Amino acid sequence: MTKMMKAIGFKEHLPIEKENSLVEFKMPKPIAKGHDLLVKVAAVSVNPVDTGVRKSGHSTLKIPKVIGWDAVGTVVSVGEEASLFGKGDPVFYAGSFKRSGSNSECQLVDERIVGHAPTKLTIAQAAAMPLTSLTAWEALFEQLEIDPAKQKSNRNKTILIINGSGGVGSIATQLAHWAGLKVIASASRSETIKWVIDHGADQVVNHRKDLVEEVRNLGYHYVDYILELNDLDGHWNEMAELIKPSGRIASITENRRPINLHKLTQKRAKFAWEWMYTKSFYQTSDMISQHNILDQISKLLDQGIIKSTLNKILFPINVSNLKKAHKLVESNHMVGKVVINYSGI
Repeated sequence: MTKMMKAIGFKEHLPIEKENSLVEFKMPKPIAKGHDLLVKVAAVSVNPVDTGVRKSGHSTLKIPKVIGWDAVGTVVSVGEEASLFGKGDPVFYAGSFKRSGSNSECQLVDERIVGHAPTKLTIAQAAAMPLTSLTAWEALFEQLEIDPAKQKSNRNKTILIINGSGGVGSIATQLAHWAGLKVIASASRSETIKWVIDHGADQVVNHRKDLVEEVRNLGYHYVDYILELNDLDGHWNEMAELIKPSGRIASITENRRPINLHKLTQKRAKFAWEWMYTKSFYQTSDMISQHNILDQISKLLDQGIIKSTLNKILFPINVSNLKKAHKLVESNHMVGKVVINYSGI
């Protein structure tokens, strides 16, 4: 007889307040094959991708879709090609956009995008980190081509991080600071200003005001790097003006109207997208880099060089608490990360 497990998902793309926006159901417990690990989930975090996928669409699904792209858990079994982990190993990961998510009792995940969980953090603190850490790391060190090993030379360079208090911003400020950069982060409320300073920002600007004026009032005519984490359309002209000649811009948010790349021509500036799921989505040859990044993040967390961006815990994992977490993320006022787990620690 097929073993069953509990999961939470949706069949209709409904507002979170609706009764059936998220529902609990049972599904077959998967079996690990190939490079897969079967992980017993202990805690999950909710990200904007969760709310975006839940809301986007009009059709009614025949089978509920399980979302969730952040998890901490324990390896239950491994596929025949898996070699990086063994049964009983504590792990953390963000998973794949193409596969069933972490809002279930157990989950299959390719070991090449999984890291060893930090040992000195609580389960909740660790669960807050995978997706945002991978996004920030790839944006800074792959797309913006910053070398974190060159801390001395990086001290002469400046990065502007737009929306420094969100999930990705909260870790990007820390990683940029660790790499030696002068970090300017944007925040607009007293709460978020304090948060970004506590998480590695050297100086703060207000993204609700003219960013060009805000940055130049700090004494910088141009910045070497810009990481855009909220409202690409609204900030494009400001970024094009502020970026240094031969500078680099990266964005994790999509444009809703055409962006004018001609504005970067004269400066010979580079623009790049960052989507953390690209490697697993296309099964790229460097997919295992995400395993290596998460292991490095785990070490930095255990060493206290960077800290968890957890800001709220809900427990246990159930429909009610997942709905609360979705509401928090959809409010656009979420600072740091919200985690739901089974134990409350």
